[in-house]
Amino acid sequence: MRTRRSCGVLLVRGEPVREFLLMKHSNRWDLPKGHVDDGETDIECALREMEEETGIDRANVEIDPGFRFTTKYPVSYKRFGDEVFEKTLVVFLGRVNGENEIAVTEHQGYQWFVWQPPHVIQKETIDPLLAQLAEYL
Repeated sequence: MRTRRSCGVLLVRGEPVREFLLMKHSNRWDLPKGHVDDGETDIECALREMEEETGIDRANVEIDPGFRFTTKYPVSYKRFGDEVFEKTLVVFLGRVNGENEIAVTEHQGYQWFVWQPPHVIQKETIDPLLAQLAEYL
């Protein structure tokens, strides 16, 4: 089975955390994330995707060096004839500094969700990510 690697940032506001950002797809909520380009590190990919998909400049985000979420799951891609790949997802925690306007470019919208664990949003990746963050905090 071929593999793909994707990285993103879970953006939070508040100290302690009071809310987190998710992007709206047609049928689900997800993180600002995307595939790693050749020669790119995980954190470089995550920050690039965050900037592209939210419009938030990386200078306005403090990455928490102690948090890193990693999971693997099967995914099929239409552009590869519905071939199934093993996808590795790596997510960093980013605390947004100040007020930042969101510029939606690749999604239908976004929402800041109130931090009230446990969360039930999307069982494959978002719920385990938020559970690990709750434990970490």
